[in-house]
Amino acid sequence: MTIRHHISDSLLMAYSAGQLPEAFSLVLATHLSLCDDCRARLGSFEAVGGAVMEDCAEASMTDGSFDQTMARILQGAPRFAPEPARSTRQGILPAPLVDYIGGDLSAVKWRPLGMGVKQAILPTEKSASARLLFIPAGANVPDHGHRGTELTLVLQGAFRDETDRFGVGDLEIANEDLNHQPVAEMGADCICLAATDAPLRFNRLLARIAQPFFRI
Repeated sequence: MTIRHHISDSLLMAYSAGQLPEAFSLVLATHLSLCDDCRARLGSFEAVGGAVMEDCAEASMTDGSFDQTMARILQGAPRFAPEPARSTRQGILPAPLVDYIGGDLSAVKWRPLGMGVKQAILPTEKSASARLLFIPAGANVPDHGHRGTELTLVLQGAFRDETDRFGVGDLEIANEDLNHQPVAEMGADCICLAATDAPLRFNRLLARIAQPFFRI
């Protein structure tokens, strides 16, 4: 597997610092489990961050800090993406994603979007959303733009859009400047893990009407 499209430095630094929404962290952790290059870069960023912390002055704590911390622990820690260590795969799903959804593709509850395209929304905190997308070979998704950032990681098959080709392990990072229509290549159905922090901006009326029902 040759990965050509990687995590940007800005996203990787934000991931290292724990500053990303859960949905984005899930996509990046899954990519990192497949990509030696990005995992090595992450290690470098974490080393720099550790060195910076060693040089930081001590911060004062309020009287109730310990009690507040313990209360948060007892209430249950928030969900975070799995560790991005190099992983085995169960079917087409990398182990971090298998651990997150609690099984392989047979555990996924797909919802049809039309024209054979299906999705399964994953449970994450609300600042961004994550979903699995199934696009039949040769099919496309409606052309659209973006009101925020969209991360799309290919797990099976491949797709092409106005920018390039994206195969297994590749990560497309789309923002407000990109208007595109991904088309799955022939030969194998395309399955992707995608995350967005704002609704998409569909160009066609029918897609805009259906958008609230599909939570895209």
